[in-house]
Amino acid sequence: MKHIFQKGKDPSKPTLLLLHGTGGTEKDLLPLAGMVDEDASVLSVRGNVLENGMPRFFRRLAEGVFDEEDLIFRTAELKQFLDDSAEQYRFDRQNVIAIGYSNGANIAASLLFHYQNALKAAILHHPMVPRRGIELPDLSGTSIFIAAGTNDPICASEESTELQALLEKANASVKLHWEDRGHQLTAAEVEAAAQWYQQLS
Repeated sequence: MKHIFQKGKDPSKPTLLLLHGTGGTEKDLLPLAGMVDEDASVLSVRGNVLENGMPRFFRRLAEGVFDEEDLIFRTAELKQFLDDSAEQYRFDRQNVIAIGYSNGANIAASLLFHYQNALKAAILHHPMVPRRGIELPDLSGTSIFIAAGTNDPICASEESTELQALLEKANASVKLHWEDRGHQLTAAEVEAAAQWYQQLS
């Protein structure tokens, strides 16, 4: 997978896995990593799927309708890429925190839904429920921050609360942060995510 790896100043810090939104690239969220933790290592990945020339992490059948088969395949592909990258770049595979926006947040949520210990924690900006009707792995010890917009036309507020409930049922610790905005990534929610991150042990 096309990516950027930046070694951090402090090897004890987590590696931040950056996952862009539809039409983004591996460069999009680099400023966010600096705002969250400027000393951490960064692994920023470009999605392997193209939709009308725009990179994504998995296919969709329509707006808000995921291609479930492709989602499962791409989630496994991303997990394998993380495992391989940890060996290649020598970072702690058990200490990876995802920061995803929109489509990137959805693939990060899918990692949590499908694999135990895939992520230590996750910051999900405007995610949706990746799959319904499946049993999640035990997410005890996993912390998740969800940023949602009360007027988000793509991701209804019920979607955010449902995702929170599903993750909490799997024993994750979830903080749901609301912005009175739409689907855009706001400076205020990034700041709130950074404050939440600072309190992680």
